[in-house]
Amino acid sequence: MTNQVPVQKNEYIDVKFEDLTHEGNGVAKVDGYPLFVPNCLPGEKAKIKVVKVNKGYGFGRLIDLYEKSPDRVEPDCPIYKECGGCQLQHLSYPGQLKAKHKQVKEVLTRIGKLENVVVHPVLGMEDPWKYRNKAQVPVGEREGGLIAGFYQKRSHDIIDMEACLIQQEKNDKVIQSVKRICEKYGVQAYNEQTHKGTLRHIMARYGIKTGEIMVVLITRTPNLPNQNQLIQEIIDSNPDIKSIVQNINPKRTNVIFGDETKVLWGDEFIYDYIGNIKFAISARSFYQVNPEQTKVLYDQALKYAGLNGEETVIDAYCGIGTISLFLAQKAKKVYGVEIVPEAIEDAKRNAKLNGIENVEFAVGEAEKVIPKWYEDGVIADVLVVDPPRKGCDETLLQTIMEMKPEKVVYVSCNPATLARDLRILEDGGYTTVEVQPVDMFPQTMHCEAVALLVREKHSS
Repeated sequence: MTNQVPVQKNEYIDVKFEDLTHEGNGVAKVDGYPLFVPNCLPGEKAKIKVVKVNKGYGFGRLIDLYEKSPDRVEPDCPIYKECGGCQLQHLSYPGQLKAKHKQVKEVLTRIGKLENVVVHPVLGMEDPWKYRNKAQVPVGEREGGLIAGFYQKRSHDIIDMEACLIQQEKNDKVIQSVKRICEKYGVQAYNEQTHKGTLRHIMARYGIKTGEIMVVLITRTPNLPNQNQLIQEIIDSNPDIKSIVQNINPKRTNVIFGDETKVLWGDEFIYDYIGNIKFAISARSFYQVNPEQTKVLYDQALKYAGLNGEETVIDAYCGIGTISLFLAQKAKKVYGVEIVPEAIEDAKRNAKLNGIENVEFAVGEAEKVIPKWYEDGVIADVLVVDPPRKGCDETLLQTIMEMKPEKVVYVSCNPATLARDLRILEDGGYTTVEVQPVDMFPQTMHCEAVALLVREKHSS
């Protein structure tokens, strides 16, 4: 294989980087052959060691940096190079926003063949640190003591960690204190190899607007050693803790949660706000990890929807009703559909919590439920989609094109599938007017975006 490519494994070469991958690796080319190298930036010159060679591309390791990018900064995090949580701490924040803008623009052109669509500059954060309101960390043992942190890149080795720079500080403190209390009361860490031990993960959820904290202990077994004393000490450790929950996962699996969840102390929910909408958050609720930027994202979706109080809106991947409830403040009626039954229960609860009555939620696949609504006479003026990373189901895109809503507002967490789906909708009679990227996850390569599409007869 190596004789077909211009580099060999373990070879040292000098390169110049010209791009970033979606994983945040620098891209250098040798006779057109791409090499992906972590911790390198476009414009930089370096000596690298080739560590892996595939037919179409290879991987390298940075050995010596000859010429640095003006956008390079020293990462503040002491475990940045080992940890797999962030990919861009070595790139200045303005540089990150430029890289994300370029990423969105390029995939729209390359995958969507959308050359002339306006892609606005990325809406970033004033302070791009300590934004995550949920921390879930694996627990392990080292030299007889408990450790809790993140997995090392491409491994299941836990890096013990006192604080994470993109987590809310309150969550960090709670996790460290829960770890110490569990250790004190003889709770053993789960061991993946032997499938023995009790504590698999510790999770903390924090309501940024309310200050309320939920602690979730994910265990292999139902029993916790010295449970009553352990719970009492966790409660005493922080007055903001409103809920302590246990989730039991007895399986040999990498999936974090098991099927059984029980409240050990306090309430089943904590509460938080996005804008003026209140949300009940349970241990397993899907709730955006960066509510500040979620508000920015949803305000953009609302702006693109352009509602005046007379419209019927369908939210095709409604989750716990976050976008639906935002839209309902300005629409005549909102219909939300979601495949996860628990999410729909949450959505109904959140509507009730806010006294919002002009919403209706249904469980099921959007591509099946929406045609049924259509048959029943529900005609959407605006259709909103916020699909998972894999993008919209093809049948749903067909349904949209048959239903012909005046506007489609596409909220995306993956620019590549956004570009693919916009191409399909363009071929089906829609015009992409503009795209607004939003930085929901600073220090990482992830980028969200909102696109506005209108039916062609309205695009002039």
